[in-house]
Amino acid sequence: MPRTVAVFDWDGVVIDSSVAHERSWEALAKEEKLPLPADHFKRGFGKRNELIIPDILNWTRDPVEVKRLSNRKEALYRDIARTGHVRLLPGVRELCGALKVLGIPCVIGTSTHKENLALSFELFGIGAFFAGAVASEDVTKGKPDPEVFLKACALGGGDPATSFVFEDSFSGLQAGLSGGFITIALATTNTREQLEPVGAHRIVKDLSEVDPQWLARGRLV
Repeated sequence: MPRTVAVFDWDGVVIDSSVAHERSWEALAKEEKLPLPADHFKRGFGKRNELIIPDILNWTRDPVEVKRLSNRKEALYRDIARTGHVRLLPGVRELCGALKVLGIPCVIGTSTHKENLALSFELFGIGAFFAGAVASEDVTKGKPDPEVFLKACALGGGDPATSFVFEDSFSGLQAGLSGGFITIALATTNTREQLEPVGAHRIVKDLSEVDPQWLARGRLV
C-alpha cells in the first residue's frame, strides 16, 4: 500500500516569518547600498535567494556573489528573528502530534536555509515533530519546480499520489500540484479568493483546519 507523508513548506505554513524576511532584505540592501524594487517581496515570496537576487532584484549574476549575498541575508534574518519577529502559526503542534500518533511522517520541503530551520526548532521546540527536511541547500531547482517536495516525500518513504503538501505561496502550490501531490493551500499569506485560481485540492485558513483523518485515508474524501 502506498505510504502517506505530510510535506510542509516552512515560512507561512509552520511559522509566520514574513516581517523578519522583509526586514532582512531591507537591511541587506542598505548595507550593500543596492536598490530594492518596491514589489520585490511579493514577487520573491516562496522562491530561493538564488533566483531572487539575479532575476527579481537584478543585483548580480555572479554565482560567488549571489551566494555571499544570500548567506548574508539569511544571517540578518536570524538576527532579526531572534528579536521576536517570528511566531508559530496555529495548529502546528496539534496536527503534527496527531500525525505522529497515526504513524504518518512529517517532513519539511522549503526554500529556506537549514540554519533558519534550526533557529525555529530552538525557538519553538518543534524539531521532534519532523522526520527530516529538504532545504534550499539540498536542491538545484527552486519552486515552482517540484524537486524540493519530491525529495522530501522520498525522505519520508512516501508516494506523492497519497501524500500531502501544505503550502501558502503560489510557486509552492504549483510545485505541489506538478509533483502529483494532494495539495492544500493555506490562506496565511494570500486570501482564499487569490488562491482559488491555483487549483489546490483544498484551501484552509491554517493548519488548525486540517483534519488528520484526511491523511490517514490518503485522500480528502
